[in-house]
Amino acid sequence: YFSLQELLRVMRTIDDRIVHELNTTIPTASFVGKVDPGQTCKELYESLMDAHTNRERIIKNCIAQTSSVVKTLREEREKAQDDVALLKQLRKEQTKLKLMQSELNVEEVVNDRSWKVLS
Repeated sequence: YFSLQELLRVMRTIDDRIVHELNTTIPTASFVGKVDPGQTCKELYESLMDAHTNRERIIKNCIAQTSSVVKTLREEREKAQDDVALLKQLRKEQTKLKLMQSELNVEEVVNDRSWKVLS
């Protein structure tokens, strides 16, 4: 899970720098003829869309994988209810799953903020 958090932190750089990106996208009077702000904004929009889509896909893939592990551990736990190590592993994976699911909420907040700024 921690590597997922680090990956998402890096992947959210575009969202963290959205104001800077917009400020550098809109040309000053001296550069009006040299830069097409409409094209540049379109490219920024497409970059944001790609970033949001990729992050959501990664988070959902991690959730699916961890859900599968939790399901397997639950089934094993039903067969071996006295296995303390198995219970600890199940709890650990369940916690990881909850944290990953909360990343979807974080992603929604980050995305909403970026779209508001871009608008």
